[in-house]
Amino acid sequence: MDIAQARTRITAIREAGGQATTDELDQLWAALETVRPEEILGSWKGSAFATGHPVESVLDGANWHGKNLESLDHVEPLICRDADGNLFSNTEAGQGDASLWMVEFRGETTATMVYDGRPILDHFKRVDDATLLGVMNGKGVLDPHGRHFYFLLERD
Repeated sequence: MDIAQARTRITAIREAGGQATTDELDQLWAALETVRPEEILGSWKGSAFATGHPVESVLDGANWHGKNLESLDHVEPLICRDADGNLFSNTEAGQGDASLWMVEFRGETTATMVYDGRPILDHFKRVDDATLLGVMNGKGVLDPHGRHFYFLLERD
């Protein structure tokens, strides 16, 4: 699969409600380009792929909106909506904030969000100029079958 095919397939998955298998998302991930932290700074709206991964329900319960990648040293990984619809950084659920680094994952070095208070890494690859594919990695975040959690970020 090449980058154009991966982009087309990600668009089709999104338009169909986000239903995908982790195996397919692994293949899409492999086809995309890596990114540098400086290239992805800004506010992002997030959405989970419907794979049945337990993190999906955690983010739904937190009313997750996205991420704010303010600077390399200051990232708000869990921007959520309160009961009134206002956005806030949910540092309680994320156990703090995060920072951006270049980290190797599956043989490639790419922009990665490193949580301050949890052994969790979110790796990113470019779908297009306004969209990133993310995969959550780290201690305790794989599902019972050893699969990763995948999500999309779109410039907010």
